[in-house]
Amino acid sequence: MATKNSTLLHPEAIKRIARLDIRARHVVEGFLSGIHRSPYFGQSVEFLQHREYTPGDDLRHLDWKVWAKQDRYYIKQYEEDTNMRCTLLVDVSESMQYGSGALSKLEYASTIAASLAYLLLRQQDAVGCVTFDEQIRTKVPIRSKRTHINSIVTALESSQPTHKTGMYHILREIAESFPRRGMMILVSDLFTDVAETTKGLQLLRKRGHDVMVFHTLDDDELDFPFTGPTRFEGLESTAQLNCNPRALREGYLEAINAFLEETRRQCAHSTVDYALLRTSQPLDAALAAYLSNRLGMHHRN
Repeated sequence: MATKNSTLLHPEAIKRIARLDIRARHVVEGFLSGIHRSPYFGQSVEFLQHREYTPGDDLRHLDWKVWAKQDRYYIKQYEEDTNMRCTLLVDVSESMQYGSGALSKLEYASTIAASLAYLLLRQQDAVGCVTFDEQIRTKVPIRSKRTHINSIVTALESSQPTHKTGMYHILREIAESFPRRGMMILVSDLFTDVAETTKGLQLLRKRGHDVMVFHTLDDDELDFPFTGPTRFEGLESTAQLNCNPRALREGYLEAINAFLEETRRQCAHSTVDYALLRTSQPLDAALAAYLSNRLGMHHRN
């Protein structure tokens, strides 16, 4: 789904915006302005109730018939506007520090998460956030007030990657901590055992959650463009390797493609929605993937 403002949403442009909350607002507003009559916005599925107008509400949802009768402003709320409870699960492990372009994987993932939070709160959905590595580092409760974006941004900006990823342990703890069904959006490079990740995602599904994965990787990790003598250093270990990368390229690409294929296959088997994102990719792609998933979720229901 392309937008007119895609140049504003590219990582190089977004990098020039220092604050994460401003970044997120630019991404969402640029994305929405380019949609034009999107099927995701406008008519909702089922009218639920009225609530009093507050500054910042979309004037398109004002009920003018109620205003004519009572001389007071009320907003129409719909089923899809009030039922969504979403938790953003953001990997802040040490491997997320890597970045060959404008944004590191962590900066890209944080911008995705903040943009999704901004979009959800704009739609009057409720959203929370969990950051984790081998343990949960921050947990922001689920709220629907627009000012809640400040708490989410603070949690994301305070992340200091220093540890490995403990995916299954984390997802199991989250499944136990969030008994009420909702949507779970995992943003991670998934650099851990695929079987352990799958077990954790399946546990979330068994608890009734809709689950989406934004698999966030750097171009270097996908393309292995290295040519001359190179020293590779582990981000989650002290290992180092001096080598001619040309000798490794074929084997590496075979391994990374097998990893991606197995991850996709396991997500599909577990009915988990999956999207692979490069950190060089315009960030509106993540929002388009989320909205496509949400539309599909409504159809499934």
